[in-house]
Amino acid sequence: MEFNHFLSAYYPDTRYGGDKLIEDMLDQARLADRLGYASVSIPEHHLINILLNPAPLMMAVRLASETHAVKIMTSIAVLPIHDMRIFAGEVVMADILTQGRLILGVGRGAFAYELARLGAPIEESRARFDESLAVLRALLNQEEVSWSGEYYNFDPITIMPRPVRPIQMMMAVMAPPAIHACTKQGFHIQTTPLMGSNEKMLEQVGAFHSAKAEMGENGKDLTLSLSRVVWLAKNESDRAKKLDLAHEYYARFDNVFTGPGEVKNGAITALPRTQTKEELAQNLLIATESEMIDKLAIYAEAGVDEIIFSQNIGTSNAETLENMERIAEKVMPHFSDRITLAAE
Repeated sequence: MEFNHFLSAYYPDTRYGGDKLIEDMLDQARLADRLGYASVSIPEHHLINILLNPAPLMMAVRLASETHAVKIMTSIAVLPIHDMRIFAGEVVMADILTQGRLILGVGRGAFAYELARLGAPIEESRARFDESLAVLRALLNQEEVSWSGEYYNFDPITIMPRPVRPIQMMMAVMAPPAIHACTKQGFHIQTTPLMGSNEKMLEQVGAFHSAKAEMGENGKDLTLSLSRVVWLAKNESDRAKKLDLAHEYYARFDNVFTGPGEVKNGAITALPRTQTKEELAQNLLIATESEMIDKLAIYAEAGVDEIIFSQNIGTSNAETLENMERIAEKVMPHFSDRITLAAE
């Protein structure tokens, strides 16, 4: 099992400054590269202070100049809010400028507040995404593409420059039936149970592996990346404090994911949660060393190819960097030879 560090750019205090926030993400990417993480991932969100990054491809190019080996994954690029005739060329440029380290994770978007204000209502996001994906793939793989559809109508065009290599692409999807269907279409998969149970996680992983088995040789190279909030607690007191932070994080996340979307000056209101801290503690990877190793073993045994560690839960950047190092030293070598080799 390989490891990915999520540059999740949580911004609970908007007085902190966007320049400092982005520099923190660069610090974390540089450290992930040195520690032997296989990849880093970049979200795309606009107008809100969770998972804040309005320009993931721009960030990917900067990261490539600051790192040496990590793959750079979008997690995820929200296709319905982009014009694919422009976005396709930007993807090619990013692939060239990252020298092939870009992995393009794509999805339909998840926050109704954001999508509505960007002119792509969540009620239309599935149809918009399906057509956008089809247009994007056509533009990347063919020349003189024309289109007549619900959202795109254009005469023959060829994006320039042309791709210099096949663009690595992953599909972000959460529902097990959709994971199964997307895998059968030949996509690598990004998923997450969010704050849900391990049973939900195992259903997601099972759907992926069931589809791979049905595909036989055609599916053997497909991979599954799965995201979880993680923190290696120093002791039980530290564990409780980090769980409090994670609970507050999800109080904001829930607001825009399934709630009313209450946002003021770009800051999401933290609303009361129905999930208890005890239930959250059972599901997230906030644990002391031995417990975390035991918990991660479940993911490895289930067949997760890469686990995406979301470690930005409201701590200072210095504390997050320290946590990344402790995880790489104490936990990750149990699962990945890459980490052991990076330390030598």
